[in-house]
Amino acid sequence: MTKITRRALAGAILTPAALAQTQTPIPRTPDEELAALREQNTRNSEALAKLQVPIATEPAFQFKA
Repeated sequence: MTKITRRALAGAILTPAALAQTQTPIPRTPDEELAALREQNTRNSEALAKLQVPIATEPAFQFKA
């Protein structure tokens, strides 16, 4: 019976997951960078819109004048 260490197990599990993540290409011009940022903001706002937050939830900050 072969012993598997926790490090070996973690490496076997995490390496394929890390390789599976898609990297966004680095924009080369300011216009491409702006378009990429707008697309990222759109994706973030869509992800936030899917979350349900109860009204009773208090914010983690306070506005003070």
